[in-house]
Amino acid sequence: MSDVKVTVNRDGSLKIEGGAQLLDHDGKEIPTKEGIPFFLCRCGASQNKPFCDGSHKRVGFDGS
Repeated sequence: MSDVKVTVNRDGSLKIEGGAQLLDHDGKEIPTKEGIPFFLCRCGASQNKPFCDGSHKRVGFDGS
């Protein structure tokens, strides 16, 4: 298993790298593409939750 790296992007998403398993509230796996980083929403405005769709820019999300 590879190391998981989480990067908090300023006023934006969380970038997840390294083969992390993503689970929903029921423990079911949410598919991601192996070897490809994915980005999780922090602002709550994404139309594609839990993934980021860039809505943080539109809503002026401040991650500080």
